[in-house]
Amino acid sequence: MSQHESKFSSRNFYTCVVLVAITWLVFGQTLRHDFVNFDDHVYVYENPSITRGLTVDGVIGAFVHSHARNWHPLTTISHMLDCQVYGLKPGGHHFTSVLLHTIAVVLLFFVLRQMTHAFWRSAFVAALFAIHPLHVESVAWVAERKDVLSAVFFMLTLSVYVCYVRAPSVRRYLTVILLFALGLMSKPMLVTLPFVLLLLDYWPLGRFDKPASAKARSRPVSWLDRQSIIQHLVLEKIPLFVLSALSCGATLLAQGRDGAIDQLPGLWRLHNAVVSYVTYIWEMFWPARLAVFYPHPNNQLTPWQIILAIAFLVAVSLAVISLRKKNPYILTGWFWYLGMLVPVIGLVQVGEQAHADRYTYLPQIGLYVLIAWAVIDLTAFWRTRRTFFAIAAPAAIVALSWCAFVQTSYWKNSEMLWSRALGVTSNNDVAHNNLGFLFLRRNELDRAISHFETALNIRSSNAETHYNLGAALILNNLANTLARQGRPDEAITHYEEAVKLRPDYADAYYNLGSVLLQQGRTDDAIAQWRKALVVQPRDGEVYTSLGNAFFRKGLLKEAISHYQQALEVAPQNALARNNMAWILATSSDPSIRDGAKAVDLAERAVQLSGGQNPNYFRTLAASYAESSRFSEAILTAERGVETAAAQGKSAFANVLERDIALYRTHAPLRELSPIN
Repeated sequence: MSQHESKFSSRNFYTCVVLVAITWLVFGQTLRHDFVNFDDHVYVYENPSITRGLTVDGVIGAFVHSHARNWHPLTTISHMLDCQVYGLKPGGHHFTSVLLHTIAVVLLFFVLRQMTHAFWRSAFVAALFAIHPLHVESVAWVAERKDVLSAVFFMLTLSVYVCYVRAPSVRRYLTVILLFALGLMSKPMLVTLPFVLLLLDYWPLGRFDKPASAKARSRPVSWLDRQSIIQHLVLEKIPLFVLSALSCGATLLAQGRDGAIDQLPGLWRLHNAVVSYVTYIWEMFWPARLAVFYPHPNNQLTPWQIILAIAFLVAVSLAVISLRKKNPYILTGWFWYLGMLVPVIGLVQVGEQAHADRYTYLPQIGLYVLIAWAVIDLTAFWRTRRTFFAIAAPAAIVALSWCAFVQTSYWKNSEMLWSRALGVTSNNDVAHNNLGFLFLRRNELDRAISHFETALNIRSSNAETHYNLGAALILNNLANTLARQGRPDEAITHYEEAVKLRPDYADAYYNLGSVLLQQGRTDDAIAQWRKALVVQPRDGEVYTSLGNAFFRKGLLKEAISHYQQALEVAPQNALARNNMAWILATSSDPSIRDGAKAVDLAERAVQLSGGQNPNYFRTLAASYAESSRFSEAILTAERGVETAAAQGKSAFANVLERDIALYRTHAPLRELSPIN
């Protein structure tokens, strides 16, 4: 290695060390953070298919089914892998996210340097990408794993594409397609990557001025030559555009089926979209008062806000086009930003946010490039520009790092996150609802009710039918709290209001049925659960509840039928297994009893519960007794006694002692009442 190559390699190494260091200085704190109650439960800690870790069925399911209203199988598998390695320790999940972000940062530096040969500008852009406060949401939020994972494949695709452009081969082209497909399977937002590749063809790769044939390259590029070049470059991207179209179709299918797509009036969406473009630029330069959720302005945007935003975007776009020959990087940077935001700018509204910090994660790289190269050109004649850059660039990185560090600290737990959102936004019913849900989980019922009622008041001020789903959700949460507080009549009223607002709201039907059952209104409960199944026919919990209701009514065959249906849609449902085993082991009707099947069901139920439920030990003991395996029945019941005693359930321990006395006489248990 020559001295020059050694110096170059050393400079790369130390630059990467600095990039890694600033990334971990900002985001390393997340290793001490908790999960938050904003999609983390859906993506990880309350999703049985994820918490089981890596399994063959789970991996196949990741490709066959949607996850959290999206089809992103690689993201799903990454969460499974985290659970396999770290369990449900949030620090491990955060570690993976920060690690992936770090890899994306380093790859961005090398990709830019590979394309432009501009070392310091590439390093500066990578540093901005590493620590900008708008990227906190993508890195510090476990549920946003798809951002950092897709970013790694995005950078790898760009890198291999540059290699393909400089030395074309079928193998390299197929590698580009493969990496792009993997990126789409991490996050569908990468559908715009073929468009970004066309921008890179223009600058810095300069392919718009390079005809394909040697004959054409021997003469000046004519207008017809340029049209031919553009046609060739577009045709080259056709397989990538096809993948993008397929990904869009899968995403729309998953989100539409799960009810994630909410269509606001078209003008509202268009107005908010143009204003959001400008908002993101403002927040890039002044990243203050950032929040996890920004309420949609609906029709509250003033005409001057919309007109000024449109005028700004049009004026900048026209200026960029007019300057493209002298400064081609401006066109690439600007349209990289505009184009990559199209899928998430709100023209198709998914959720109720006005905009979201996470949406800028990859799009704003275009603006970083534009700024880095433009500043160099604008200061070309400054005598002191080296001194200026030596001071200004580190100062900008330090300032942004501090802002990002502070912003990351708000993601420590759910209460800090949503309290921050309430502090920097107004009329944020989503923040109130999530805080209420948090306090409900903590059994701080008065505080929960206060937040739910505030959220409901904000919702009720908007009569648009689009907001019925959100209002129904809040009513359901408020009703759950009232039911837990011992106010079932008020809870029932709110559940009924929820299903009036949203007749396809399965959770409200289910919860209403549960409260009715507690009041002894078994038939009314069954009616509500049947409505829930009409909306959501593959819900194991509803089938289990119906089984319990028929069990209570003494209709044991109907109960068994519903438990079987529960296990067909949710094989890991321990409660359905246990209760079905109980009937098969203890029924007084010999035509129903089946000791061998009861043992199989009960053993699996104990296994699924981790051996922590004394009820399940009682069922397993009864199943062994029905199969005349009395010594095993006694040992199992004794384990149940120990578990019950350790949990302070002395009355239940006494019940098990009586069962043991029965088994010592070699008599099976006959119990008419359900144990759950």
